[in-house]
Amino acid sequence: MQHISPDGSAPLARVEKERDFYRKLLELGQADEIKPFLADALTLIVEICGALRGYIELLSSPDDREPTFWVARGCEETNVAEIRASFSRGVIAMTLATGRTISTLSALVDPRFLSSKSVQRNRTGALLCAPVGSAPPVGVVYLQDRAQKGPFSEEDRRHVEAFARHITPFLDRLLLRKQRLEETDSTLRLRGSLRVDGVIGKSRALADVLEQAAAAAPLDVTVLLTGASGTGKTQLARVLHENSPRARGPFVELNCATLPDALLESELFGALPGAHSTAARKIEGKVAAAEGGTLFLDEIGELKPPAQAKLLQLLQSKEYYPLGGTRPVRANVRVIAATNIDLKAAVERKELREDLFYRLQVLPIRLPSLAERREDIALLAEHFCAETCKTHGFPRLRPGVDALCAVEAAEWG
Repeated sequence: MQHISPDGSAPLARVEKERDFYRKLLELGQADEIKPFLADALTLIVEICGALRGYIELLSSPDDREPTFWVARGCEETNVAEIRASFSRGVIAMTLATGRTISTLSALVDPRFLSSKSVQRNRTGALLCAPVGSAPPVGVVYLQDRAQKGPFSEEDRRHVEAFARHITPFLDRLLLRKQRLEETDSTLRLRGSLRVDGVIGKSRALADVLEQAAAAAPLDVTVLLTGASGTGKTQLARVLHENSPRARGPFVELNCATLPDALLESELFGALPGAHSTAARKIEGKVAAAEGGTLFLDEIGELKPPAQAKLLQLLQSKEYYPLGGTRPVRANVRVIAATNIDLKAAVERKELREDLFYRLQVLPIRLPSLAERREDIALLAEHFCAETCKTHGFPRLRPGVDALCAVEAAEWG
C-alpha cells in the first residue's frame, strides 16, 4: 500500500523523479562518442538507484571473452584488471547467458553463486545486474552495494531494465558510427589506447607508425627514428615518451646539428669547472637533465667521433664521464635518436661507428613522407592554418577547396 503525505508531495516527487530520469535518458542520445556516453549513462543509473558502485561493459560479439568497452564508478583501484575483478564475473556471466536480470540481497549467501570465486573473494552483497540488448545480450549494467541498507527495490529493478532498453539503440548508433569512422580513419583504434595529442592524420601509413610506437613505447630500449625532415620525428619521440613507463620523467631534446663541435660534448654529457675555456662552473649536461626520463637526440648522424664514443659507452653500460671528469656517472635514461640521413651509408663512409649504429638501431621506426600520406595532407593544411591564425590573433580561417586541391596535388618528397 502506498503511503501518501497529506499534501500529496510523495507521489509528486516520484513523478518528478521519473520525469527527470527519462529526460536525462533522452539527453544521453545526443552523445557522439561511446566512452563519454557510457560514463554519463553509468552516472545516471547509479544516482537514480542509490548504488555505491556501478559497472557497464559491452562486447563486440557474444563470443568475445573480454569487453570492447567498459566503464566503472565508485572504485578506488587504479589498475584496470583490479577494477574489473572487483565486480562479480560469475553474476555477469549468468546475466549474459540467460538474458535475465539478476537481483539479490546478498550474492555471498545466494545459492546461485556459492561456487562463484569472484563473489566469495569480493564478499559481494546487494547487487542488481541487467542485460543490455537481447537475443543475445551484448553487455550488462551492474550495480553493487546500496547507499542505504537493504536490497535494491523493485523500482530500482524497473529503472535498470528501462535504462538498459533505452541505451541499446543509442549504443547501436554509436557503434555503427565508430565502425564507419574506422573504415575512413585507420588510426582511430590506436587513438583509443595511445596518448597521441596533436598527431594529425588518418592514413594507413600513419596508423602503421602508431602501431610500431605502441609496441615500442613500453619497452625500455633505444629507438631510432628515420625519415625525411618534417615527417614528425620529434612528435613521435614525444609519443613514445608519453606512452612509456617514464612518462612522468623529463623529456629532454638535443639537436646534434645546432651546436659547434667544441660545445656538443659538454652540452650532452656536462663538464666540470675548467674542463674547457667556457666551463667556469660545473655544467649539467642533457643526460643528467633527462634522469628518470627520455633523452631525444635529433640529427644523430651529426655526432662527432669523441661524442660517439661516449654515447656508445652510455648505451652499453648506462654510465658516462662528464667532460674533465675522472669518475663515471650512473645514468637512468632512455635514448631515442632520430636522423634524416642514411646511417648505414655513414658507417660505410667511416663517419659513424658501426657498433654505435647497431646500439642505436635496436628498434627502428621509419616515418613516411607526405607522398605516402596523401589522405593526411588536407587535414594537416587545415591544422596549420588554424594554428597560424591562433598564433597571430587572426580570425579563424580555413583553406578553400582550390587551396586544398593544390596542396594535395603538389609533389611532396
